[in-house]
Amino acid sequence: MPTLDFARLVAGLREQTEGFAGAVAGGDPEAVVPTCPEWRLRTLVAHVGQADRWAAELVRKGVPAPAPDPAKVDPGAPAEWGAWLRAGAEELVEAVRKVGPDSEVWSFVGPVPAVFWLRRMCCESAIHHYDAALTTGARYVIADDLAADVITEGAELMTHPRVETFKPELALMRGAGQRLAFRPRGMDGWVISRMPEGLRWERGNGPGDVVVSGTVTEIMLVLSRRAPAAEVSGDRALLEHWLAHSAF
Repeated sequence: MPTLDFARLVAGLREQTEGFAGAVAGGDPEAVVPTCPEWRLRTLVAHVGQADRWAAELVRKGVPAPAPDPAKVDPGAPAEWGAWLRAGAEELVEAVRKVGPDSEVWSFVGPVPAVFWLRRMCCESAIHHYDAALTTGARYVIADDLAADVITEGAELMTHPRVETFKPELALMRGAGQRLAFRPRGMDGWVISRMPEGLRWERGNGPGDVVVSGTVTEIMLVLSRRAPAAEVSGDRALLEHWLAHSAF
């Protein structure tokens, strides 16, 4: 369940959508996205805008729908990207508000409250906002509470009891109790344990076989494989193995 309430998630999605729209404004549609090199900037815009609309459809209908191929989505002329992105975000907000944040809908990990998709797209937009900013040279800004929720959501998804039915390769991430600790300055961190029966996580600053430190935004970018870890102590190979096999 979200650690942020419905109003904050709505505001967060709007913040990150606005930041993304600002980052792509005036950008070259054919520029290669360094963190998603198979995509051009136009494709990244198409993915973000269509993902919001796809999530809104899932919420309204409550049943699965094929994920859209961003290469086949037309986001319009670059001058129209901002309005198109904002409209997609608002469509999702209104869909969740209309059915009720707690109403049960479909997801890839089983039935979830509708607010799951608002949170999912807020987190998705936050990461792709960084991709866009890196591509165009724009400044990237995210509030600490949103960055922390991106990390928490990722930990929840990776350790969900049904996640291996959706992503079977995560069974390879089981271990013998190895602990990865992520410690942002000024707040509680996260500890992920690789147990024989599956992955586990907890909030706090407990010990780890490898410890990654930094700002919460820096740690978010490390865990999303967007930036290298600058402050690492302990078993760096354990961290590298995690990052190489934890793409979701």
